[in-house]
Amino acid sequence: MELLEVYRYPEFLYPVIFAAKFKHVKNAGAIRERIVKAATMEGPEGDKERDAVNFSFINAKLITSPLHLQTAAVQALFAQSEETMRTKTLHSEIIWNLNPTNNITEAIKRYGVSNTMTDLIVMHIASWEREDVLERMRNVVDGELDLLANVSQITDWNTVMKASITLSVASRTMLNTMTHQHYKLDQEPAFKDITGRSPEERALIDNLVISSVAMKSIMA
Repeated sequence: MELLEVYRYPEFLYPVIFAAKFKHVKNAGAIRERIVKAATMEGPEGDKERDAVNFSFINAKLITSPLHLQTAAVQALFAQSEETMRTKTLHSEIIWNLNPTNNITEAIKRYGVSNTMTDLIVMHIASWEREDVLERMRNVVDGELDLLANVSQITDWNTVMKASITLSVASRTMLNTMTHQHYKLDQEPAFKDITGRSPEERALIDNLVISSVAMKSIMA
């Protein structure tokens, strides 16, 4: 397996998605400060710095599988093609898609990079198959590359499960507003007593999370 995953969707204007996972990250706080500073820098220097950090920086512990990431990225590309993006960039749109609610500030706080983070996923969407993506990621992140396919081994399944229930309950409430029906996910047999400890339970949570991300643009 490659340390840099590449997904191709030729039907979109920006058809190439790059993703890499880093562990033992030492400079998460510095990355966060750099992103904030770059947003307000002016002139050529500002443009250069914004290009240097032009990625989605994602909390790896809240990602259940590579398909979870792909779904969020494809939804971002679809929103751009339909001119329905809720954020300013494709990279921030990915983070918005991952979050159970529509609050972008909350999405960045929950799924974006934080000062104490040690496991980080970096994504980049491009219009061509640029060969310098991994080098550019390494220039920003002080950490050790790891297989993205192994992301489920570090997933915080308890936190993910709580977030999934939040979105599922919200989605069901919206879908059933006209009939005034109410559902409680934790009372349904399929989800009751799930902890995320077994492979079967994790697969169920992963499917729920992916479905929730795919449905978010409809529910928003």
